Amino acid sequence: MKSVIRTAAGGPEVLQLVERPVPEPGPGEVRVRVHVSGVNPTDWRSRRRELPPGMSEQVPHQDGAGVIDAVGPQVDPSRVGQRVWIWEAAWGRPSGTAQQYTLVPDRHAVTLPDQAPFELGAALGIPALTAHRALTVHDGGPGSLASGSLRDATVLVAGGAGAVGNAAVQLARWAGARVITTVSGPAKAALARAAGAHLVVDYRTQDAAAEILAFAPEGVDIVVEVAPGTNSALDIAVAAQGAVVAYYAGGEDERLSVPVLSSLSANLRWQSVFVYTVPAAAKQQGLTDVAAAVAAGALRVGEEAGLPLHRFTLERAADAHAALEQGVVGKVLLDIP
Repeated sequence: MKSVIRTAAGGPEVLQLVERPVPEPGPGEVRVRVHVSGVNPTDWRSRRRELPPGMSEQVPHQDGAGVIDAVGPQVDPSRVGQRVWIWEAAWGRPSGTAQQYTLVPDRHAVTLPDQAPFELGAALGIPALTAHRALTVHDGGPGSLASGSLRDATVLVAGGAGAVGNAAVQLARWAGARVITTVSGPAKAALARAAGAHLVVDYRTQDAAAEILAFAPEGVDIVVEVAPGTNSALDIAVAAQGAVVAYYAGGEDERLSVPVLSSLSANLRWQSVFVYTVPAAAKQQGLTDVAAAVAAGALRVGEEAGLPLHRFTLERAADAHAALEQGVVGKVLLDIP
């Protein structure tokens, strides 16, 4: 089979296309014939780090979608033939989704409904589970998402044109929230509207705090934050009493510094969200709820859903990484032959 591997840390050039034997699933594992592999910022960032201890090579990419074609002992044999989406394939493991066949633990392959395309399945994983966690850590809010579960909440999504931002907008809309998002220009504004945001604010040309508070005079309850250091003043200015700022990213040298009394008087909570180490019960709830949203048709991909797709062949994995690293807007995918 064709696999993309890396044996060292570095730029996109460390990715190599090689031939490897088709692996056999072990106890508790399924083998997935991968149709589409999803590329996330975490993939190129991890590529720049040394391999995990004990690994001489690693196939990258956490997310993907395909069809189970074999199962190991302790796995229900009826799973063979199921369409699935994959999450955290390469987290602490050597076998990601940038290859024709991959092995993952049984629970890491979630059933993908027939009506859901493989490109949607490959775009779930990291973005959707991150967005789910950010939307469910509000004190007194629901610990799960379902249709109408955020009906009384106002959500601010920073960077609504990004992959996590797009998932957060769509999930929050499905859950009934009023959704606001900030963007950096007209093209991204169009994408955020396509995703379903009720209010889109261009922070470069508008007074973001004034626009948000005019729409939500009581403030926002949940902030899904991509740049906490940069946006902390805005977040404080628009936060409702008891709000949470759930931040999932930041620059390499970014620092978060907030005025104590402003956060204190608002009972404002700053909550980090690192999807890989989310508590097990919360991760399982995320898997359940994201699967339900997919089944309900609440999550979509493509420009018409606010998430343009940028497709590369497996042989062009290095180009896919370079495009994402250079800031392409949308979802980067590898089509696996």
